[in-house]
Amino acid sequence: MNEMPGFIALETTDDDGLPLAIAWSLPDGRIKHTLIQPDDSWLDEESSITGEYSMEELESLGVSPLDVIRELENDHFNATLYTNGSGEEDQALARLFDTYGLDPFVELAPAEVLYDAAGPGEWQRQRGETFNELGLEPMRPEHEVEAMLHLHQRLIAR
Repeated sequence: MNEMPGFIALETTDDDGLPLAIAWSLPDGRIKHTLIQPDDSWLDEESSITGEYSMEELESLGVSPLDVIRELENDHFNATLYTNGSGEEDQALARLFDTYGLDPFVELAPAEVLYDAAGPGEWQRQRGETFNELGLEPMRPEHEVEAMLHLHQRLIAR
């Protein structure tokens, strides 16, 4: 079986890009996903967690940013991970690493660079179709990664 490229997606708050949830794929096509406990340094009196998760959910169901980094390191140390190209992942991942004064050990690239046959905009169009076909929600990281995995399989089968 061919190894799949690594795909990654993060869900962030609307206003200041705090990471709320993360998902990435493994070489065998499985997906890891978790909520992220907000670090105390991310919050001040004016900030509030927005999005579909309450602070209680993030605290009780999420894992610490350091645990997220460790797990990501176990799965993808010195690897290139592919994103939907929105740019949110760069900022959110940088915030995770900066919290602990660490340099990122993964490089991010837009997934469309994997496919020579898909011209500019074509990958995004097919991504949208994939979400519709599979009944997935674009803002959920695990759905984003699932859509990129399905689209990858479709594009390499050509």
